[in-house]
Amino acid sequence: MRKKILLDTGPLVAFINNRENSPDWAVNEWKKIEPPFFTCEAVITETCFILRDFYGGEGAVMSLLDTGIIQISFRISGEIGTVRELMKRYQNVPMSLADVCFIRMSELILGTCLLTLDSDFWVYWKNKNEMMNLIIADGI
Repeated sequence: MRKKILLDTGPLVAFINNRENSPDWAVNEWKKIEPPFFTCEAVITETCFILRDFYGGEGAVMSLLDTGIIQISFRISGEIGTVRELMKRYQNVPMSLADVCFIRMSELILGTCLLTLDSDFWVYWKNKNEMMNLIIADGI
């Protein structure tokens, strides 16, 4: 079974903006993975904000969505209770809304693996006691 890849902000920004950290790693990982990539609205928001001063950055994000290379497969509105519970569980750990969404997505979508630059995912657990499957740059 082909893994379903969850796409975090860091690799998406690095793929679009070659001035970011780890662009070679991100591009190489993208080449190995067959689309679509799955993400959440929080990642799209974060990425567009980070790329706001990078000419064509926001447009590149929209193109990836429009062509289906990236798909928004999680809607927070249907998961408010669980998202709130996860935020409370990890309130002592730096965690973005996108991080919470990925924990929940990894619980809901079987066979997922998260493409990320964020080492905090080593301390987040899905289903309260399972490590998340990660694709993360060496040395991060």
